[in-house]
Amino acid sequence: MGNDYYEILGISRDADANEIKKAYRKLALQYHPDKNSGDTNAEEKFKQISEAYEVLKDPEKRRRYDRFGKSGIKGGFEGFGGFEFDLNDALRTFMSEGFGFGDFSDFFGGASRTRSQKTRTRGQDIQIRIKLTLEEIAEGVNKKIKMKRLVRCETCDGKGLKKGSSPTTCPMCHGSGEMRQVSRTIFGQFVNVTTCSQCGGEGKIITERCSSCDGEGRVRADAVLSFNVPAGVATGNYLSLTGEGHVGPRGGPAGNAIVIIEEAEHPHFERHGDDILFDLYLSFSQVALGDTVEVPTLKGKAKLTIPAGTQSGKILRMRGKGIRHLNEHSAGDQLVRVMVWTPTKLNEKEKDLFSQLATFENMKPPKGDKSFFKKVKEALFE
Repeated sequence: MGNDYYEILGISRDADANEIKKAYRKLALQYHPDKNSGDTNAEEKFKQISEAYEVLKDPEKRRRYDRFGKSGIKGGFEGFGGFEFDLNDALRTFMSEGFGFGDFSDFFGGASRTRSQKTRTRGQDIQIRIKLTLEEIAEGVNKKIKMKRLVRCETCDGKGLKKGSSPTTCPMCHGSGEMRQVSRTIFGQFVNVTTCSQCGGEGKIITERCSSCDGEGRVRADAVLSFNVPAGVATGNYLSLTGEGHVGPRGGPAGNAIVIIEEAEHPHFERHGDDILFDLYLSFSQVALGDTVEVPTLKGKAKLTIPAGTQSGKILRMRGKGIRHLNEHSAGDQLVRVMVWTPTKLNEKEKDLFSQLATFENMKPPKGDKSFFKKVKEALFE
């Protein structure tokens, strides 16, 4: 199997939802771990098939995948890493589609199941919210965050056992970690498999617990999380850091750290997608005669030429001075909205000069002059 989701399912890129589901069902039944006990290659293919189906069956995920590839669906939005699909995820997908309820003897070829369903409970995810400035969002940033999380107990090496003791086999599930209920109907045989409530799916019970972790196999500790945030993120985007959450009990795998992005309000710039808007106040003489001025940008100051006769509300575009596009090297623009500053206190000499200017015909606005909003629209889409 290749790495392309369409190739994995053996379908064309314009396949409809029904074709995607049929392809998944056929391959999932073929490579299901319970039909290929001990075959690690079949298990890996089953995970790939399920991952491909999870993306392509969802119109939004499929759209992002078609545009950006796998990077488009990692961690929930384009460019974030941490997209990981394990066997438990694959089995959940299989069962959620109703494929796990059929003729039990047909599915397993009439043979009894020998594969152990013992599970180790995955640790919980940790949700973290961080605020980023527009300057950080524009170019990307490395962040370090102090946090508390559950880590493996060093005293018992994460087993939860008192030194020198051993766990006992669960008397309820007899070590399988699961309970089964089989029922027959006119439609065939149905099997309901649930996690053993007494051992939590581990198949073993701890009678002599580690005093440091009280049998949990994990303790709370301080940690420092370091991660890179790519340029171009926005409020609501998140980064999933695989294995950086709480570790699971008694050797269970760690959950993820989910970093949720919030954009801090900027005192000078207003964000519009990957463009930023800045209001530049100029004097009447500067816009009438033209000028070259320095304006602030997210990367420092830059020079901007003001053409003679620039009207108040005119938007000038500074190419590439905005926020870098997610997963791309190019960036948005900085839009500079020219605002004519009107003096509020004039002395007698200044009043006289303005009075003289007002007598000139060129100082009067023409009739039927375009509205401010029309000028803004033209400037934005010119």
